[in-house]
Amino acid sequence: MTTPTPEQSGPPGRPDVDPDVNPDVDESAHVATGLRAGLADYDLSDEDQALLEQAEDGGPAAAPSGPLPVLAVIGRPNVGKSTLVNRVLGRREAVVEDVPGVTRDRVAYEGEWTGRRFTIVDTGGWERDVTGLHLRVAEQAEIAIELADAVMFVVDATVGETDTDVDVVKVLRRSGKPVVLVANKVDDARAEADAAMLWSLGLGEPHPVSALHGRGSGDLLDACLAVLPEFSQVGGAYAEGGPRRVALVGRPNVGKSSLLNKVVGSERVVVDAVAGTTRDPVDELVEIAGRTWRFVDTAGIRRRVHQTRGADFYASLRTQTALEKAEVAVVLIDAGTPISEQDIRVVQQVIDAGRALVIAYNKWDTIDEERRYYLEREIESELVQVPWAPRVNISALTGRHLEKLVPALDIALESWQTRVPTGRLNAFLGEMVAAHPHPVRGGKQPRILFATQAATSPPRFVVFASGFLEAGYRRFIERRLRETFGFAGTPIEVSVRVREKRRKG
Repeated sequence: MTTPTPEQSGPPGRPDVDPDVNPDVDESAHVATGLRAGLADYDLSDEDQALLEQAEDGGPAAAPSGPLPVLAVIGRPNVGKSTLVNRVLGRREAVVEDVPGVTRDRVAYEGEWTGRRFTIVDTGGWERDVTGLHLRVAEQAEIAIELADAVMFVVDATVGETDTDVDVVKVLRRSGKPVVLVANKVDDARAEADAAMLWSLGLGEPHPVSALHGRGSGDLLDACLAVLPEFSQVGGAYAEGGPRRVALVGRPNVGKSSLLNKVVGSERVVVDAVAGTTRDPVDELVEIAGRTWRFVDTAGIRRRVHQTRGADFYASLRTQTALEKAEVAVVLIDAGTPISEQDIRVVQQVIDAGRALVIAYNKWDTIDEERRYYLEREIESELVQVPWAPRVNISALTGRHLEKLVPALDIALESWQTRVPTGRLNAFLGEMVAAHPHPVRGGKQPRILFATQAATSPPRFVVFASGFLEAGYRRFIERRLRETFGFAGTPIEVSVRVREKRRKG
């Protein structure tokens, strides 16, 4: 299967509007006007009228925001950092479970308190003298301190000061960043005496809070805002908006985090041979071929969400949310193993979310000629529903062919936002129906009355017809739309509205 390429430099299906250059445009417009006038004989709802009268162009893009001040949440494992982050955000965003070590990467969220917006960064638990995965988690926490304007240091008041807490204090003092000490799990007035014992850490007044119940969280946020600058002094490390958002999705252990680390050029996220290392979506600004993108690493999508438990269940939900916030998804598939039902389900999840799609076959450097032959056969049989998706063969470990991601992303995003002029769309449908009319059913033949593109991102077409159009004929319309206008790398939707003629008299 080859990567689809547009036949012209501009978006598919967007002809020059100058009649002197493209005289067919005037003729197409007249055809559409005639068909539109014919709809006056049919019963149309207010929604139909609004759809027909809506402007061709969408609204203006939102302006990107500036660099918000950054507040990092630090502490040893299982002291309630993610619970506190959720309390600050006012929603269950960070993955939480009553076991240590659920959070592994540093994950940025946007929060607001008393009208001031800021970025809050959740981190994994910091520990000393650890190796392997736990060491990499601790390293991410230290990077979060460096990239923060202030630090919220969380201590479990019910346990009190530990040797690990003392070591964290040394790291914080070396950083020179303002620190707000949080005594968590203070659920009532009786436990405030435990919080007072934390003065011994030498970081000033401990702020007693209950992240679980919200007790004391308002006073804590007032203290944090008092030490945060108006704008970030760390160069907008977690800036929002601007670059296009790309979600990296796939089943567990296909190399999503390795790909993000390679394009970032550093160990941005924790990578381990254990499947399911990533749990929270992690986004980062990256530069490929001179262009800046916002890549979002996500948790691996497992067989079925309802069969997962605990942290993995919530990680699956957050992956879906990250996918819906993205514009284009790169589905990573392990080229060295047979295409599985899980891979097909991930692709379908992207289509259902209405995102642009690029399929990347990872670990390409590890397969031989025989495996490549069988992979091609698997693609033809298993991914038959997405022949329109651009394909790239890459190696996240070595960086091979990563530069080919940008043209594939451009093709997919361009198609995702393409709008076909109403005149040209109806002229195309007229020619198609004349050559291949809908089959006669029950002595009647449904007639296509008019069509318009209701939306972009992804393209959605509404066809008004005098009778029901069979699913096979709708698929035929979709196939011919792709053949005529391109739409490489984007799902498209064709819906039909059956309208009857008004009764005379």
